[in-house]
Amino acid sequence: MTYQTPTTNRLKRGLEGIIATPAARTVALLALCAAYIQGPLTKIFDFNGAMAEMDHFGLHPAAVFAFVVIIFELTASAMVISGVLRWAGALALAGFTLMATFIAFRFWDMDPGMDRMMATNAFFEHLGLAGAFVFVAASDLAKGAK
Repeated sequence: MTYQTPTTNRLKRGLEGIIATPAARTVALLALCAAYIQGPLTKIFDFNGAMAEMDHFGLHPAAVFAFVVIIFELTASAMVISGVLRWAGALALAGFTLMATFIAFRFWDMDPGMDRMMATNAFFEHLGLAGAFVFVAASDLAKGAK
């Protein structure tokens, strides 16, 4: 049971009027997908750098992986933001984020120190990001079930 005071109820109604608007939802989804829009655009404008990144993580052939990652991230982000099969785009980005996190932030293989601490923080931040995408997918699927 949740206890709510009249002040809490007013605050809740006021926040619902802001947070539940289509504009706020769109801004939140853009923010959630920001790294998956910025990353591919950076890769497009520096494809050699994108291939170097793929090489760094042992993904070969680097050009193919870079191209696929660019298309994947932009397409899945567009799905999440537009609402077209939002749940599928969100689950795809959650899975991609988990996979990339275990490849890129292997803090357990690092010596103690600043680099390990930063990798550890990035690892858990990315777990949270993947969780947010699962939440978006669940919300979208639940909305469609009604």
